[in-house]
Amino acid sequence: MKFVALIWGLGLLQIPGSSGNKEIKPQTDVCTHTVSCTECISSHPNCAWCSAKNFTHGGEQEASRCATRLELLRRGCDEEHLINPQGSVNVQQDTPLSDNAEQETVTQLAPQRVLVRLRPGERTKFQVRFKRAEGYPIDLYYLMDLSYSMKDDLENVKKLGSDIHAALHGVTKSVRIGFGSFVDKTVLPYVSTVSSKLQNPCPSRTERCQPPFSYRHVLSLTSNLTLFQLRVSAENISGNLDAPEGGLDAMLQAAVCTNHIGWRNVTRLLVFASDDVFHTAGDGKLGGIYLPSDGRCHLNENGEYDRSHIYDYPSVGHLAQVLSAANIQPIFAVTSSFISTYQELSELIPKSVVGELKEDSSNVVNLISEAYNNLSSTVNLEHLHLPRGFHISYDSHCPNSSTYGQPRGQCSGVRINQLVDFQVTLWMDKTMCKHELQSFRLRVLGFSEELRVDVEPLCDCDCGDEEAFSDYCSKGLGNYSCGVCSCSEGHRGKNCECRPDEDDTEAGCWGEGSLPCSGRGRCECGHCLCNIHVRGKLCDCDDASCERHEGHLCGGISRGVCNCGTCECSSNYTGSACSCSGDTSACTANGEVCSGHGRCVCNKCDCDTGYFNRLCSECPGCQTPCKKHRNCTECKAFGTGPLSDKCSLFCEHTNVTVIQASESGVGESGEWCQEKGTDSLLTFRVLKEEGTLVYIVVMDKQEIADQTQNLILGLVLGIVFIGLLFIVAYRIAVETFDRKEYKRFQQERMNEEWNKTNNPLYQSATTTVLNPNFNQD
Repeated sequence: MKFVALIWGLGLLQIPGSSGNKEIKPQTDVCTHTVSCTECISSHPNCAWCSAKNFTHGGEQEASRCATRLELLRRGCDEEHLINPQGSVNVQQDTPLSDNAEQETVTQLAPQRVLVRLRPGERTKFQVRFKRAEGYPIDLYYLMDLSYSMKDDLENVKKLGSDIHAALHGVTKSVRIGFGSFVDKTVLPYVSTVSSKLQNPCPSRTERCQPPFSYRHVLSLTSNLTLFQLRVSAENISGNLDAPEGGLDAMLQAAVCTNHIGWRNVTRLLVFASDDVFHTAGDGKLGGIYLPSDGRCHLNENGEYDRSHIYDYPSVGHLAQVLSAANIQPIFAVTSSFISTYQELSELIPKSVVGELKEDSSNVVNLISEAYNNLSSTVNLEHLHLPRGFHISYDSHCPNSSTYGQPRGQCSGVRINQLVDFQVTLWMDKTMCKHELQSFRLRVLGFSEELRVDVEPLCDCDCGDEEAFSDYCSKGLGNYSCGVCSCSEGHRGKNCECRPDEDDTEAGCWGEGSLPCSGRGRCECGHCLCNIHVRGKLCDCDDASCERHEGHLCGGISRGVCNCGTCECSSNYTGSACSCSGDTSACTANGEVCSGHGRCVCNKCDCDTGYFNRLCSECPGCQTPCKKHRNCTECKAFGTGPLSDKCSLFCEHTNVTVIQASESGVGESGEWCQEKGTDSLLTFRVLKEEGTLVYIVVMDKQEIADQTQNLILGLVLGIVFIGLLFIVAYRIAVETFDRKEYKRFQQERMNEEWNKTNNPLYQSATTTVLNPNFNQD
């Protein structure tokens, strides 16, 4: 079952564009190879068509009338002749939401009807609101397993009718309750077909049980508690052979037999009580039953499912579809041993919940009450009968959180009279242009109200300039529409000026090159018809050969346009691909560019050394005297560093004197600074600062380098000397230790000889045996 759920989830994830949040960016190269207005506006939502006469010229094909709106305006098409239909949402019915269910007509879902006009590929959004009204009616059907193991449970259920009614009466004044039961199919191997066992399936002959049955509808939904008590009290336990029960058969019949059960268009709850697992599709083959369930009602006059021996058990998917279509919310009340099994089942059945049932069903009232609260506080908005080629996603704005681009809307923890808002995003494929008005429905699971959505595809052009046998088309040789001539049979050309039997004159299509129309088009009627993005009398101008920036030709229409292979940038952009913005707003703060520590390049700050962030305003330690005067010291003294090419500009008030190490005592104020320069270490001291004048002394680089070398050499020799001392000390310690150990070893040998000679208990061997076969030779 988990595998099925995984496949179903992956299927939803594969819906094109299911993210739902991405906007379609304007592009210049999406409107190509379309020869009519209808094909143009169906090809891409950003494509428009220019219907002006003589819009194309200089070798341009009529297909070039199809382009983005900005491109057509740039090329001179006026708004009057610009065909660019836009999608729209028209709310046709929007009854206000109700606060309680005491009104004659209760409205919990709004709007109720919407007309959406939609272009292929275009994403259109509309809002859906839901508010659960207080006191909404409830129909509860109690479906109980009457196999022998549920004997003690039945006795408790006989006493709980009024308690169940009272628990739900606290939520709404309109509560109806019904009852049904099930065991299993009445064929082997599910029940014993021995005649005595068919009459009394109890394990003990002294105990009376009713004959087994598949499903029996006992009591239709009623508000008469006395009748409920009487009918349930008359029920008796039954029995079967195997552990799984026929519960799925019973659930399907209870869902489809609407007239027998008496379901109203209100909240429908089906409580399924059992202490074991269930049979599913395919299990019927064990009893010779191979016909799949037909999903229809088959209750006889006694309310029994009399086709159980003909139709197999329903599959989980079939049952989930039937329950969803009937708007029934199952509550699985099962014992602890099978909680995990029914939780997996619940994941595949929308708007269902599982509760733990005690062995004797004594907690069924609390279980139903808690389950109903869980179901009613969760709002699931889903679509029904979505036509093929349409796609939909939901943004859920819940009281405590929000989700975006989901395959269905869902909010949890919703209280009575708390408004929940969903934003529905709808788009369709190009193939839907062949269809007329399409419709589907939206609903909240567990409620009967629905929102009807009618979708009108926008695929046709209404140019308003149709002329039959127009004079524009060579005086009646074709029909004119949307700026284009549709030539009569036997004629061709832009204005139907050519006949097929006439020889084409290619003289006007040749230039200096070796191919007609520069190899970028075809010659027709003595004129060049250029390929897409190519124009000119001889197709010598290519408007698609310019450099690209971020995937767009000349950075996109807003930055520049391509004219014969060269980008013509707008006034605020520069560069070969119009990639560099001349704007300095992103570099400027408080009237200062890059905080005075950098320069603005393409509307981005290029910071000086040490400075960083967007406006070059941060530099750790840059305000200390050493950091502050480091660059001027280096450029003034040695002509190197980041300010070397602009030293006179930035360091005109700094006086730097280069001194030798022997002169290091010059001046009395200031600490010596050591800063990393371009190629060596800088050692300098700020003597004094008088206003904007700064006096600095700096040691010569070469002398500092020599001193550094001497210092390093001294350090190396010192390390070598210390290493040798350590090795000598180590060898002396090892030699001393070895001598002590050898002396102790000699003492041990002496003690061993003394013990052998003077030990009074020592005796030598008293018997010697020679081997007669031993040959000394």
